[in-house]
Parts: sequence; structure tokens; C-alpha cells
Amino acid sequence: MLDFDLAEMYQIDTKRLKEQVKRNIKRFPSDFMFQLSNVEFESLRSQIATSNRGGNRYLPFAFTEQGVAMLSGLLNTDTAIQVNIAIMRAFVAIRHYALGYAVLNKKLEEYMVDNDMRIAEILDIITEMNTIKSKPLNPIGYTVKIEK
Repeated sequence: MLDFDLAEMYQIDTKRLKEQVKRNIKRFPSDFMFQLSNVEFESLRSQIATSNRGGNRYLPFAFTEQGVAMLSGLLNTDTAIQVNIAIMRAFVAIRHYALGYAVLNKKLEEYMVDNDMRIAEILDIITEMNTIKSKPLNPIGYTVKIEK
């Protein structure tokens, strides 16, 4: 989540949120929070179609789930606490969804493996049938003798 989105949710200025983070930077290792590069921010800006008016002077911070949890310890307003609880619940819901997707993906892979094996067996049988030299069969039905 980006700092300006979190600040809006927490109902504080982005500047104040960044101040708190910078004062407690040891709480935010790179797997908790990182600053977007110019290229990343421009790409993001073009994807969400925001205007350049006003703009940010500084590149935004991006927070992981752990970073948001750490941020909750710094921002101690009632709104921040309630918003943080909602965000944590959202992360849990996303994790459950991802886990369900992983289980479904595993079942699909097992199904494909089973079916690929069946298809391979059928192809082997067809190949074997084509390679067997069979003697010519006697024709079935009536034959007409033509006298000369």
C-alpha cells in the first residue's frame, strides 16, 4: 500500500505519516517498506490515470503487510487503529483467497497429469496396433464367380 493511500485512510497528512516513518526508520526494513523509483511511480501514475497537478515532491513509500502492521504502532489515533484492523483483515482475506487458488491449482495440475497419462496410454496402444502385422482377412459376404 502506498503512503498517500494509507494517510488518506488514517485521515492524516501524508507528510505527517512520512515524518513518523522517518523518525522510526529502524522499524521499517526493506521487506516492510521501500520507496518507489521514478520509473515505478510514473508507471503507476499512468495506470491509475492521476493528474500531475500539484504532484508529490518526494517519491512515495510502499508498505507491505508487515510494514502496515508496524505503522499501526506509530499512529495511535482511534481512526488509525480502526483502519489498521480493517487493513489487517483485508490482508488475511487475500491470503485465504490465494491459498484457495493454490489448492485449486494443485488439483487442476493433478487432473492434467492423470489425463495426460491416460492419453499417453491410449497413444501407446494405437501405436502398438499400427505396428502389428496382421494377416489379410478373408472377405466376408458372397463372392461371384465369373465364368470365362
